Amino acid sequence: MPVRVRSLLRGVASACLAATLSLAVGGAAFARGEAVACPDVAPVMGLALPHLKAAIAHNVQAVIVAFGSSSTQGWMASDAAHTYPAVLQRLLSRALPATHLAVINRGIGGQDAAEELARLDQDVIALRPQLVIWQVGANGALEGIDPALFKRLVVAGIRRMQGAGIDVVLMDNQRAPRILASREHLLMEHSLAEIASVTGSGMFARSALMDAWQAAGRPYAEFIAADKLHQNDLGYRCVAEALARAIVAGLGSGEMVSTH
Repeated sequence: MPVRVRSLLRGVASACLAATLSLAVGGAAFARGEAVACPDVAPVMGLALPHLKAAIAHNVQAVIVAFGSSSTQGWMASDAAHTYPAVLQRLLSRALPATHLAVINRGIGGQDAAEELARLDQDVIALRPQLVIWQVGANGALEGIDPALFKRLVVAGIRRMQGAGIDVVLMDNQRAPRILASREHLLMEHSLAEIASVTGSGMFARSALMDAWQAAGRPYAEFIAADKLHQNDLGYRCVAEALARAIVAGLGSGEMVSTH
């Protein structure tokens, strides 16, 4: 394994240990967030993950990169342990105890397709992951990016990752007031679904997920932070639970264990 990847994985392990110790001592905010169960409803999101599945089958270090903007970095989470990649790491480690697995957070707030494409080689491909979860389109929707340009950029990024032997799963936008107020948010959703279809990448639709939650009586606002844009601890955790279930199902590895 390359030295840089080993170093990064040691850092991830240290961060996970710190997060575990933090969870052990607890805190009022954490206790409140963990006391609320995630909705027991999610649309079916079939994910084909041949490269990740092969790595696990051959007992190779499994590396997942969470790539994106502030929703990946974890803005408005109470701390790093409550970001969706950190929760996903814990859930997958619990569900796949025989697998040595790392989820590496490569989210940078304020970015979208153009900026993320510019750092794709260094921040993603150099880590040699088997799976990348690319959360993209929120800032594009807020800033009114040209849809044709958005599609070209995202398709180019996916093709580069697929050429490097990486499974790609796209993640679309959360149902937050500031996203919903954008004239482009539905276009972003449709564009990402079309890109997934054209490229053969996976699609994890937060939009459809949160619609299902609301239809089940859990309003969008329950999962959104005070800034009316990002998710709160509960939102990040419930997204991670649904994503972990989709990944485990894609691996054919049985039923996902929830945080409760």
